[in-house]
Amino acid sequence: MSKLIIRNVSKQFPGTLALNDVSAAFESGQVNALVGKNGSGKSTLVKIISGAQPATSGQVFLDDQEMVFHSPEDAIEKGIATVYQELSLVPGLTVAENILLGRFPMKGPFIDWEQTFAQAEAHLKSMGVDINPRTPVHELAMWQCQIVEIVKAMSTNPKVILLDEPTSSLSRSETEILFNLIRELRKKDVVILYISHRLQELWEIADSCTVLRDGLLVGREMMADMSQQTLIRLMFGDVEIRQRPADLSFDERDVILRVNNLENGPRVRGVSFEVRKGEILGIAGMLGSGRTELLRALYGADKPTGGTVEFVGRTIRRAAPVKTKALGIGFTPEDRKVDGLVQILPVKDNLILASLKRQSVGPFISREKEKAAVDAQVRNLDIKVSAVGSAVSELSGGNQQKVVVGNWLNNQPTLMLFDEPSRGIDVQSKQHIFKIIWDMARQGISSIVVSSELEELLEVCHRVLIMRYGLIEGEIVPENTSIEELYSLCIGGDDL
Repeated sequence: MSKLIIRNVSKQFPGTLALNDVSAAFESGQVNALVGKNGSGKSTLVKIISGAQPATSGQVFLDDQEMVFHSPEDAIEKGIATVYQELSLVPGLTVAENILLGRFPMKGPFIDWEQTFAQAEAHLKSMGVDINPRTPVHELAMWQCQIVEIVKAMSTNPKVILLDEPTSSLSRSETEILFNLIRELRKKDVVILYISHRLQELWEIADSCTVLRDGLLVGREMMADMSQQTLIRLMFGDVEIRQRPADLSFDERDVILRVNNLENGPRVRGVSFEVRKGEILGIAGMLGSGRTELLRALYGADKPTGGTVEFVGRTIRRAAPVKTKALGIGFTPEDRKVDGLVQILPVKDNLILASLKRQSVGPFISREKEKAAVDAQVRNLDIKVSAVGSAVSELSGGNQQKVVVGNWLNNQPTLMLFDEPSRGIDVQSKQHIFKIIWDMARQGISSIVVSSELEELLEVCHRVLIMRYGLIEGEIVPENTSIEELYSLCIGGDDL
């Protein structure tokens, strides 16, 4: 039996203690779940175990031998393999080539292709996987790619395998196929560490559960002995929910958005709801529930596959970002650095990207209009910048997020779609982003807010819809709901 031991591990970042004296043990023959809300320290712990980051202090042991890693490649050589949420397969190569990439059997100076396909097929069969090793990866379904990733990791004969959100992109039926593979893994002498935000899965696949909160290990129990209420209480502790300002009201009769049976592939399935003028609507759900895909379909970043969207009395046909922007819909994406900003451009340019027509006179940008628009957002949103001509990449995460919001406010939106607006920013910046959303509501601008931090939805929103597996499963009023109740609803613990 193999055993992975974490002993007194701490990780200090500038201004943040991400892990605080964490000790834990994980054994082979079982699926060891590692959970915690965002910022709990679990990602940091995984990076330390996988060799991606060094610990500030503490030790990692595998079968009583201390592990000291200088790189992820070093960790792989010492028996620790990681399957990340973002797949690393090369689409243009075959399954066999991906499994043995960098480790091809050779015949003199040339790759022995016969042996390559034979070895890959043997690895697939050893895991009970029926996938043709000659198939190009780009022809595989997502669940097949995930399985090939696991087979690739297992082909190195690891003693430890870390599965980071392996089901985040999979449907229920695809998840069950993956679970069958993980159950086969459990029979081998390999330590399985399973990281997931889909808490409802844990009772199906995990044997034990280790919980981190604010960098501390706060509990470890066998899944058979753990209730949903216990798990949620361990994850959140005593959470104080701030109250939304009392003056934020809206007219129930003034509907600006009607969504009817909207579909976006398998991720959004027949979703219907309404939004009123000045209302802040939250969308709560676990990772993979379809929240982001819902916002992308509303904005037209993804073409809806069914249903209708009516905005300010007009049905949006063939939605596309150019059209929805012109109608008055803004979208702050989940990854602001990649999708929300142009990092090499200065702050002032990023603040007018969505409103170039408003800042122009004929075919040319009016520097006078541009300056007025930029100065207004820097002042109103309190963007901390030494000079608006500085590259936006030089700003802090919180100030970058304000630039994304200011860019859309310059386009005078009627509805804003916020996908994880507080991700990766400090507490003070979060409160400022919330204040911006509240101020927008006072001006009659409506918002739909998606956040993995469920307590934020209770603080910010007028009401919250519960989303699971692409469906709206219910609705709650923040004033009448605790964080434990909301989390339980999101993982499917109670009937709505």
